[in-house]
Amino acid sequence: MHRIALITLAALLTTACASSKRVVVDKQGIDEAQYQQDLTDCRAVADEVSTGRDAAEGAAGGAVIGGILGAIFGNSGTAGRMAGGGAVIGAAGKAGDAEQEKSQVVKNCMRGRGYRVLN
Repeated sequence: MHRIALITLAALLTTACASSKRVVVDKQGIDEAQYQQDLTDCRAVADEVSTGRDAAEGAAGGAVIGGILGAIFGNSGTAGRMAGGGAVIGAAGKAGDAEQEKSQVVKNCMRGRGYRVLN
């Protein structure tokens, strides 16, 4: 259970982090130096989205749910393992949500600066 949860967490975080860094714009007629500066600025704005707090909240919620389910369907050992797995999965889900929000902030920021965002 722990290995599966950790693999799931790693996959979700890798996918989420990659999505916030990828912005596809139509670069026709775009000054590349200005584009890079605007992208850097927009990513800095997106960094204001809190991923750590969201992940911690998800971990706490997942641990509670996992612990309850483990206690209902098993024993105290099962409850502990389920709480740990729930914490990992909950943290991954919330961190992924926050990374999605960051990605949207970057795209909105770039649109606001006049770029035609394609993704």
